[in-house]
Amino acid sequence: SLEHEEGKILRLQLELNQVKSEIDRKIAEKDEEIDQLKRNHLRVVESMQSTLDAEIRSRNEALRLKKKMEGDLNEMEIQLSHANRVAAEAQKNLRNTQAVPPHDFFSLLKDTQIHLDDALRTQEDLKEQVAMVERRANLLQAEIEELRAALEQTERSRKVAEQELMDASERVQLLHTQNTSLINTKKKLETDIAQIQSEMEDTIQEARNAEEKAKKAITDVSWGLLSEVDAEQKRSAEAVKGVRKYERRVKELTYQSEEDRKNVLRLQDLVDKLQMKVKSYKRQAEEA
Repeated sequence: SLEHEEGKILRLQLELNQVKSEIDRKIAEKDEEIDQLKRNHLRVVESMQSTLDAEIRSRNEALRLKKKMEGDLNEMEIQLSHANRVAAEAQKNLRNTQAVPPHDFFSLLKDTQIHLDDALRTQEDLKEQVAMVERRANLLQAEIEELRAALEQTERSRKVAEQELMDASERVQLLHTQNTSLINTKKKLETDIAQIQSEMEDTIQEARNAEEKAKKAITDVSWGLLSEVDAEQKRSAEAVKGVRKYERRVKELTYQSEEDRKNVLRLQDLVDKLQMKVKSYKRQAEEA
């Protein structure tokens, strides 16, 4: 019946709205997943870059200190060489004191001894400084090696992070593609719903109009039959003519009834198509 078909249509409309809501929910979930992936990998890249910059600065500072200490060491070696020459010269002068007159001997000996002591002290101080600089240089070299290893590890980690970022970008692109597909499906669903609703309203209205027309025709025929029967009793000569007229009217009513049946069948076909579209949209929403 018409009421039964209208009930089925309402249920199908409810299912279509549920499919539309499910598509909206999946679109929102994928948008949130895209944003979360972007935020996470942005934090990872920023952290890795900050660590890499800090280690590069530390390595450069260590290299600068090493270069400075190498310069200091060279300077100290020059000073040590100079002190060695002074000491050698003092020893040479000390040996040559035998050729000095006796009255100048003690004065020269005293001066030579002072220069020799100063040269020896300077030599010892420079040796200690050289040893200290060498120890610091060795420590700095060890630190540089550690920094180099840390830098290499950071570089490897950065490459891993870049690969993860690339994978995440591909995932984001895939999610964008899925979202676009869902949005297109949603738009098509909304268009089909509007079209189907319009078709259903037209079909239902046609069916109602046909039903009202049939009811009115039956009522008119009933009243007409009563009047004509009464008149027929008075005009027996026109009995055959009235019967034929009634037969034509019955045929018209039969034809009208057939049209009503066709309208109901057309409405049933529309409902079946709508059910197939609902199943298709559900399947697309589940696959997305």
